[in-house]
Amino acid sequence: MAMNLPSGRGRGRRAPMADINVTPMVDVMLVLLIIFMVTAPLMTAGVPVNLPDARAKALDQEQKPVEISMDATGAVFIDQDQIGEDALPVRLASIAASRAVGNEPQVLLRADRKLDYGRVMRVMGELNRAGLNRVALVTVEGTPN
Repeated sequence: MAMNLPSGRGRGRRAPMADINVTPMVDVMLVLLIIFMVTAPLMTAGVPVNLPDARAKALDQEQKPVEISMDATGAVFIDQDQIGEDALPVRLASIAASRAVGNEPQVLLRADRKLDYGRVMRVMGELNRAGLNRVALVTVEGTPN
């Protein structure tokens, strides 16, 4: 059995190298593993977001929308009238019933940026329960901080 060993004799050609150097590939894979291990917990924790600022344009309206506002204390106002939490479902149901079928009113929800997210979601839940599903969250036009 003969082996093909590179030798100085011949026409100056080298035999092709058939070995693959896996060391650089292992180094790259270890670096990627470390990057994913560091960033994976950050993805589940979330990023703090300042929601009230946006660069969205204004919506076109055919009819006057219902404005619901929530101040920093959590008090709820429909247009300019303050409504208690217990009277809110009744008032929203009357707004939904007063509109013609197929002509669902647009609701604009304004909430203070320092207000608890749970309070805003309770009001949105009451809007959904009353059948008022065309809800727009009002923000300040500009660039986020």
